[in-house]
Amino acid sequence: MIYLDHAAATPVDKRVLEAMMPYFADDFFNPSAAYLPAKKVASDYETAKATIAHAIGAKASDLVITAGATEANNLAFTSLNPLSRVLYLITEHDSVRRVAERLGGEAVSVLPNGLIDLDDLKRKITDETELISVALVNNELGTIQPLAEVAQIIREVKIDRMKRGIRRQLLLHSDASQALNLLDVSVARLGVDLMTLNSAKVYGPKGVGALYVSHDAKLSPLTVGGGQENGLRSGTENVPGVIGFAKAVELAHEHLNGNRKKYASWRKTLLSELDGYELINKKHAVDNFVTICYDGIDAERLVFLLEEQGVYVATGAACAASKGVRSHVLAAIGLSESQITGSLRLTLGETNDEAQIHETARVINRVVEAEKARIQRIES
Repeated sequence: MIYLDHAAATPVDKRVLEAMMPYFADDFFNPSAAYLPAKKVASDYETAKATIAHAIGAKASDLVITAGATEANNLAFTSLNPLSRVLYLITEHDSVRRVAERLGGEAVSVLPNGLIDLDDLKRKITDETELISVALVNNELGTIQPLAEVAQIIREVKIDRMKRGIRRQLLLHSDASQALNLLDVSVARLGVDLMTLNSAKVYGPKGVGALYVSHDAKLSPLTVGGGQENGLRSGTENVPGVIGFAKAVELAHEHLNGNRKKYASWRKTLLSELDGYELINKKHAVDNFVTICYDGIDAERLVFLLEEQGVYVATGAACAASKGVRSHVLAAIGLSESQITGSLRLTLGETNDEAQIHETARVINRVVEAEKARIQRIES
């Protein structure tokens, strides 16, 4: 198997699993209990949170642990007050887009290269705008958004509001699910008030995420009960999950530069050996994303044909592809219907090696040529 869909899911690293194992059986105690073994587990849990927080330049108390990125994204939007407005980037993941639309949010356009249209953002910010959501790395194109520039625009708007006596908040949220093992993510450098993190994308366990919350952001809980996570996420803590998440984050940062160089080399090799494609994400993308188009060919059919050859790729976000939904991301950057239909997303990762990259190019070239010949026979 050659797996090239690491943006959808990553396997749990063996070192991560090893770190988690004691907390399933031996150290199983509820962190809220009063006896010493439970207090030790509570201490381990807080240490793990601190490790995750340190990776983004924050403190453990700044994080709310969630059941994944979708919950973290939804929780971020509880910062809104009644009669306020929200802006979101049109290419956002559905877990941002859907909740923003439900709250009457307005989409900000992107340029043909996938980057946010900063002029459109400036036009759409009003005195009622309280939250702007822009993913650090897009989940279909791998586009790295200029969050620091967005944050600067927000600062200028806030200064102007203060001069006019308007005290309404204006927060910046970013879904960084696809970024943590590929970029140096610092909440201070990026200027974000809220940031979503996802264990499942960094070789940690699924069902674990976190939301960074600055002191300026005031949230409301989606679930209530025992008051865990400073009252913002009640429920017995997922200790093994958070321990695993922390170990995954630690490993990601140890190998950050090496991984980037490796993926950049593999990406260059793959693109040099593939035939007859159009590269969609030419610039401003993380090194492990390769989004290509075979105009006139059905990419969904290619996915199944490649699977038969042991190569696993995607047509876009897994949650959308499974429903046969047209990619709103590719539409937003101006691709035609036939280009969208013919687009594949390949995301490199730790299950791959150099030999697999060469084999992938050979298999894709062979399958695409066979599909082109089949189409010609039908049309002739």
